[in-house]
Amino acid sequence: MSGGRRWLDFLRRWLVFLVFLGIWELATRAIGDPYFPPPSQIVSSAIDAWFGGTAFGDDILPSLGRLLAGWGIAVVAGVVLGVALGRSPIVTDYLSPVFFFARSVPATLLVPVFLVAFGIGPKMEIVTVLFGAIWPVLLNTIDGARAVDEVKTETVRAFRIPRAQWVLGVVLPTALPKIFAGMRLALSLAIILMVVSELMGGSSSGIGYQLITAQGNFQLPQMWAWIVLVSLLGYLANLVLTAAERRALAWHPGFRTELIEA
Repeated sequence: MSGGRRWLDFLRRWLVFLVFLGIWELATRAIGDPYFPPPSQIVSSAIDAWFGGTAFGDDILPSLGRLLAGWGIAVVAGVVLGVALGRSPIVTDYLSPVFFFARSVPATLLVPVFLVAFGIGPKMEIVTVLFGAIWPVLLNTIDGARAVDEVKTETVRAFRIPRAQWVLGVVLPTALPKIFAGMRLALSLAIILMVVSELMGGSSSGIGYQLITAQGNFQLPQMWAWIVLVSLLGYLANLVLTAAERRALAWHPGFRTELIEA
């Protein structure tokens, strides 16, 4: 895609978003429902809620720290285990029922268990994010590591390439598109679980704590401001990860084909 067309598509998407905001503003002002404040009021409350007082340092940054810690551990553990299991089909076949059973248990249902095991605090919230985020990375990495074709495998055996070079130079690059897909899905889940763990875990700080506090005090514009912040974090995180993916996979033939077709 040319640079001019890319900018045109970017402006077109934002124009649609601005039109949506305008419709939202007019509709909410016409309805006059206090539970659905107009975007202009939400933005005004957001500036005070996010940057007024100590909210940024006491709530936003700690939430981001717990989010990145849980997601980062999930990515490292998921990739390492996924590559190992992806190249061990027999072990994977035995463990697959356990994986799919564990993945089917929502992490939010385990918050009471994590509370008992780790107590109220950042450790419980990080474990909640970790448990929910690891499965997309792990299962996608296993699938990607299995995709190494037989020609490459036989070539490595013929030339007796060391196992470390084989994993880092062949298996991992082959699995990277799947790994990034799992990382994006895991990041979306991690943001949700970060907020839910703060809502349900009795936290005394964080985005989820401020959201539930604003709701309890009927500060509805502030409540919407924290909801908007969660959406904004999801958008920015996906934007950064997509940019990293484009740079990391610029060499990949399939990925380059998708970029040209786009």
